[in-house]
Amino acid sequence: MCGIAGFARWAGGTPERLDAMCGAIRQRGPDDQGVYHNGEIGLGMRRLSIIDVGGGHQPIPNERETMQIVFNGEIYNHRALRNQLQSAGHAYRTSSDTESILHGYESWGLDVVQRLRGMFSIAIWDGEKNRLVLARDRLGIKPLYIAERGDGLAFASELRSLLALGIEPRVNPRAMASYLSYGYVPDPEAALVGVRKLPPGTLLTWDANTGRIEEKKYWDAATIPELQISEADAIDQLRVLLDDAVASHLESEVPLGAMLSGGIDSSAVVALMARHSVRRVRTFSIGFREAQYNEAGDAAEVAKALGTEHMELIVDPNADELIDDLAAAFDEPFGDSSALPTYLVCHLARQHVTVALSGDGGDELFGGYTRYAELARRGALPRMVRPLVRAAARMLPHGTLGRQRLLDLSRSREGRYASTVLSAPHVDDGGLLRHDVIAEGLDLDAVLRPLFDAAGQRDALTQLSLVDLATYLPGDILTKVDRASMAVSLEARPPLLDHPLVEFAIGLPGSMKLRDGTGKWILRRAIEGIVPPRVLEKKKQGFALPVTDWFRGSLKHRMDGLVDRDSPAFQFADATAVRRLVREHLSGRRSHSGQLWRVLMLDLWLRALDRGAIGCPVPSSLSATASSAAAA
Repeated sequence: MCGIAGFARWAGGTPERLDAMCGAIRQRGPDDQGVYHNGEIGLGMRRLSIIDVGGGHQPIPNERETMQIVFNGEIYNHRALRNQLQSAGHAYRTSSDTESILHGYESWGLDVVQRLRGMFSIAIWDGEKNRLVLARDRLGIKPLYIAERGDGLAFASELRSLLALGIEPRVNPRAMASYLSYGYVPDPEAALVGVRKLPPGTLLTWDANTGRIEEKKYWDAATIPELQISEADAIDQLRVLLDDAVASHLESEVPLGAMLSGGIDSSAVVALMARHSVRRVRTFSIGFREAQYNEAGDAAEVAKALGTEHMELIVDPNADELIDDLAAAFDEPFGDSSALPTYLVCHLARQHVTVALSGDGGDELFGGYTRYAELARRGALPRMVRPLVRAAARMLPHGTLGRQRLLDLSRSREGRYASTVLSAPHVDDGGLLRHDVIAEGLDLDAVLRPLFDAAGQRDALTQLSLVDLATYLPGDILTKVDRASMAVSLEARPPLLDHPLVEFAIGLPGSMKLRDGTGKWILRRAIEGIVPPRVLEKKKQGFALPVTDWFRGSLKHRMDGLVDRDSPAFQFADATAVRRLVREHLSGRRSHSGQLWRVLMLDLWLRALDRGAIGCPVPSSLSATASSAAAA
């Protein structure tokens, strides 16, 4: 695991700049730094040593030293690939999984990505074909930013590296508009003008002879067909795939553990880890003193039943001291408040292990979100009636009982989904965007419609899952875990996103996942007898914070600040709408904690960007708070 950075034919792309790009992401790889620079091409990396600790220094060349590779991630089938490639005549100089990618590229060309099982962002300089190759894993577990200028480009695991290269910190209005709706900046957009993200499952090549860039998808979940399989066979196959996925994720030369919430997904991962581990599994959980937000007790019960070596952290953090650094630690504005407990549990784990498995991905794959069942219950109004209902709803004053319900009824298929995970852009629909920013062209229906159309041959639940896999999973969940874990130099591995398991789960019909209003039906059947019975009886809780109470208590002055002064967030958010939400929230009439957290984090991120503080490698106040809490 590490961070990568580099450039091709970039004015000012000097060795010193390459060093600065690597230094900006030191927290992603504190153990080692390596660079390759040939005058036009620069590749750099920061390494967190996991596999081949002593010999896996990057960049790694091929035998003739005509190619170089830097790589961020883990390849779980690298030993099988090594056997194939050595049989084909390739000579290895390390035991690293990185080298199998490069030799695989020599043998199979761009098709090497189809053979990789794991999480990755990759950069290969091919001096024989005079081209740079960039690739990102299928699900988007590992990030990769791209900047283009003239006939050259630059790339990096995080935006802060591109800032270190000299990219102008000019904010992208459309990305901010998207952020205020999504709570994150969705692929392929990026927070800064002239920068974008390489989408998951995508290959990019840059030709040094022409300066031409070509990009193509090599994997798309929406193309996976429905399986024709009995329930009994599906349960049996799922058990095998789950076991194999977890076992494959256990290779490590450094201490390894797991993050445990006590829910279905993380409990299944830990139970299967315990089957394959020769030592007691180390598990970590976090909880808050408010009972409705505290899953630590559930996690402790599961840990006891599975016999793990368990550590829990019950925190009552001073959020006011944490959120400034949290906003700066994410290189783009990020509006999911669960980033805070995610950071704290990663910090706790990092004090004892270097690698931690997680249960991320289970909800998207097996219909676990409660909103799936809610959407399945909702009916749709006829197309001709929806505009009339929408107009009637807009005539009602903001805050009127039933106004939002009417707006929801007036929405399209895409809009009904969006209402469960996004905020409507337009102020009249309960959104926050200024009208002149909306004019930039954000239309959630238009953005989501191609994703639903691509999944149109599948049942309704599978369509929802596929849209989440393309948007919410990489944009929110995986971004949150990557940045929070990398901020403390912890490698987080999600075995439920092992792509053979993902492809099998996507192929199952929705009727095997959501049954009688309960999600994860088939996953529950597959892990019966593997996890403690209480896990299957537990209601879904989620990884949430008591933000509603904080905004009326310890963080009230932050809300007062948004109302009383001109926030930089008001470049993009409608000031009148924000102030109305603050008044309604503080009065107790309604809770707007989600939208207000989103605006507050945008405010803090813009301020950090303005003072050049984006990307503090390890936020000091976060570390101090987590350390003192862990010691308590």
